[in-house]
Amino acid sequence: MRTLITLVLLTLLTSACQNEKKQNMEQKPKTFQMPEWAKNAVIYEVNIRQFTPEGTLNAFSDHIPRLKAMGVDILWLMPVFPISETKRKGTLGSYYAVSDFKSVNPEFGTIEDLKNLIDKIHAYKMKVIFDWVPNHTGWDHTWIKSHPDFYTKGPDGQITDPLDPNTGQPYGWSDVADLNYDNPEMRKTMISDLLHWVNNYKIDGYRMDIAFGVPLDFWKTCADTLLKANPELFLLAEAEMPEQLNENTFHACYGWSFFHTMNAVAKGEKNVSHIRQWLETERPKFKQGSIMHFITNHDENSWNGTEFERMGQGYRAFAILAMTFDGIPLIYSGQEEPLSKRLRFFEKDTIPFEKFSNNDFYSTLTALKHQEEAMWNEPYGAPIQLIGKSDHIMAYKREKNNSKVVIMLNLSDQKRKITLDEGFDGMLDIYRRIDVGFAKGAEVEMKPWESWVMIKK
Repeated sequence: MRTLITLVLLTLLTSACQNEKKQNMEQKPKTFQMPEWAKNAVIYEVNIRQFTPEGTLNAFSDHIPRLKAMGVDILWLMPVFPISETKRKGTLGSYYAVSDFKSVNPEFGTIEDLKNLIDKIHAYKMKVIFDWVPNHTGWDHTWIKSHPDFYTKGPDGQITDPLDPNTGQPYGWSDVADLNYDNPEMRKTMISDLLHWVNNYKIDGYRMDIAFGVPLDFWKTCADTLLKANPELFLLAEAEMPEQLNENTFHACYGWSFFHTMNAVAKGEKNVSHIRQWLETERPKFKQGSIMHFITNHDENSWNGTEFERMGQGYRAFAILAMTFDGIPLIYSGQEEPLSKRLRFFEKDTIPFEKFSNNDFYSTLTALKHQEEAMWNEPYGAPIQLIGKSDHIMAYKREKNNSKVVIMLNLSDQKRKITLDEGFDGMLDIYRRIDVGFAKGAEVEMKPWESWVMIKK
């Protein structure tokens, strides 16, 4: 009898422990991090209007095999939605003055064309993310009439264009109306429209325009909802706010401060010490997530100049820096040509694809990102480790498991020298295709804008 009672008690105790363990496992939150498929991904921003003479989705589709071969993983489509006619800027208007979040801009094609494009991108084992505009809409969006309460009102009681929170004055974006995030119904409708493309067209994520202008608590709800619909989505913020990455709302954000530092170094206004300073003081603010690095994008090209205007002969050295630093790299439409002109924003202006002179340059860097574990995006890759100190040469390594990459960049227009803190041998320069080795304490002299990108053989 005692044996029977003991067995019953043991059974009950074991069952209780198992239930408690199960509950604890269920309560344990899932780690918020970049989806594994994006661990070594390269983003390519697609400007549909300017990409081809036709400026259509179908015409762009012909470039997918080429971009796949170049090493592109994620195609970020600039907004493909209809553009408002009311208060339109220029002839064709801004992609970011959206009149309907659930339709396709007839300038680009039809909904069937977009579906076919998404299917083709997926057939080539690539991902597609949509550029979304949550901060505002165009002035003839259906919400203007059906839900005027969805919008911010000025002192006169009229819907206003977006205002700078620091000054209370308009940004100058007169072609768009500011959305009111104090309205719970507007938030629900926005998320519903986002889910439309995830559920019905199987897109792989979003780049959120003006993410810094939308409240953090909305982004938390938005991320939770979208990732429940598809846990493998990739979310990118056009912002540089540590809290957006640290508090589980985005997987990646813009590296604006790093980008502006590169521009200043290229112009001789700053030097490599400021890049090291960024690495020491700014990068640690982002406790998780990945920072997107770039030397150009649609805003910079159209409004502030090409990489050649801003970085001159050093553009390749800065491209290597952006593509090999601890972040997720971005290539903008035409960089592989290269694109040496500013594209008009509100008019048709075709990228003159012809020679693809920089294709091999960028495909070598994308291959490095794919093949070397040390170069993978956070949290999968390795951090930056400086291997020498110089005000003009940026020398660093990234090393993880059996993967080791050493990079030295002269970010100046003069010959410079650097003394290495450590030695390394058995390396291969990926551009020169020669064996390389340097002793600890070696003094290395580099030509203006010269670069070395070396991998462990």
